[in-house]
Amino acid sequence: MVFHGSFIIKAMNKKIKHISIFSVILLTVLSLSCQKTTKKASDKNIDFQEIKERGELIVGISSNSTDYFVYRGNPMGFQFEILTQFSERHNLKLKLLVENDLETAYNYLNNQEIDIIAQNLTVTPERQKKLSFTNPIAQTRQVIVQRSYPFNKKDSAQHIKNQLELNGKTVYIQKNGAAYSRLQNIETEIAGDINIVENDSLEMEELIQLVADGIIDYAACDENVAYINKSYYPNIDISVPISFSQNLAWAVREESQDLKDSINVWLTEYKETKEYQYIYHKYYRSSRASQTKFSDFYSGGEGKISPYDAIIKNAAESIEWDWRLLASLIYQESQFKVDLKSWAGAFGIMQFMPSTAKFLGIDSNSSTEEQIYAGVKFIQYIDKMVPETVTSKQERIKFILAGYNIGFGHIQDAIKLAEKYGKNPNVWDNNVAYFLLQKSKPKYYQDEVVSSGYCKGRATVKYVDEVIERYEHYCNLFPDC
Repeated sequence: MVFHGSFIIKAMNKKIKHISIFSVILLTVLSLSCQKTTKKASDKNIDFQEIKERGELIVGISSNSTDYFVYRGNPMGFQFEILTQFSERHNLKLKLLVENDLETAYNYLNNQEIDIIAQNLTVTPERQKKLSFTNPIAQTRQVIVQRSYPFNKKDSAQHIKNQLELNGKTVYIQKNGAAYSRLQNIETEIAGDINIVENDSLEMEELIQLVADGIIDYAACDENVAYINKSYYPNIDISVPISFSQNLAWAVREESQDLKDSINVWLTEYKETKEYQYIYHKYYRSSRASQTKFSDFYSGGEGKISPYDAIIKNAAESIEWDWRLLASLIYQESQFKVDLKSWAGAFGIMQFMPSTAKFLGIDSNSSTEEQIYAGVKFIQYIDKMVPETVTSKQERIKFILAGYNIGFGHIQDAIKLAEKYGKNPNVWDNNVAYFLLQKSKPKYYQDEVVSSGYCKGRATVKYVDEVIERYEHYCNLFPDC
């Protein structure tokens, strides 16, 4: 017996269009000759070669405490770290689209809006009918999560010792989860009746919490997720398996065979490395991992990036910046450590050099709020030096970030070099950034248009990239802040 339930939380919008009678007739005729796809016939299939030409790998990923999240300002997650390693191996920018619903992610994949689904997917026969899976990135099995001892005196839930005792019980599972078909099979095998409640709004770890808190009695979850949660909820029992070990894999389109082959070749090598073992242990075996989601600074919890969010929001508003961008800059500078002091003498949450701090009217004894507001004052100061010909807001932000890191004199030199040597002086990537990189070479730092001399521009180009990339993660995981 199957029930479809929803406790709380999120909803998705659906869309419907009116179609004329003529269009209905035409579509009916066309449907007789086309059976399977929602993709346009004129669409060119996107495989690995097209992805490399685009320079960007687009992935649908779940936001939860193991796959992808932000903790204390830093993007983390098992899937995120593995995807990062693969994209870096192939010199691709990683773009993540957060989507926890598998059916929606499948539609994105089928419509070529994403290249990979990375959702800790258990490989099942039902899913193989719709998805093409890579080699496994890990293994797990399905287990029953129950309380190992009564929650209170009124707790009358039976402690299950084997699958036969599931008869007559209500078991909660995540919608579209791998446990659904397994529980149905058990129901048939034991000639019994299991009330399977599919929940479309809660993650596995949230179902586990409901069991631990005595709100529901039984849930079925991936063992690796249940294992890491057991260290935080010592009253749960995960000793009853309902499946054999199953593979976890990424999913691609059937037509993206080159992408699948490239992933498989890389995975075969990468899974043998100590780095992979370290990443797996960090998210699925370390007891510290279970503590992350209960922090105020976990993206799935209180929704805070730092202890100073309120100050950052007000300060960012004064210069018409997205506060998450300012937060990313601050994390890059100090990781929100207010007492940080660099070897060169830079201090505080904004990492000002003493001369810059004096210019801005602060010192190391100034409050965190005063330092942050001094930071936005400095951003305004740099913004006035960016040429008016840089009209794109996105481009101006990159110029400002670069100036904040290395001083705007070097950026002015790179702008002049771009003008002299035929690059676009109003665009950062591959233009002004290119000549900032060249300023470590005598030909360029000794050029007559250069005023500030030699510099190592590589660190600054990386600085800009990392601030922007982290900002994109903040936007993914703090969309409503």
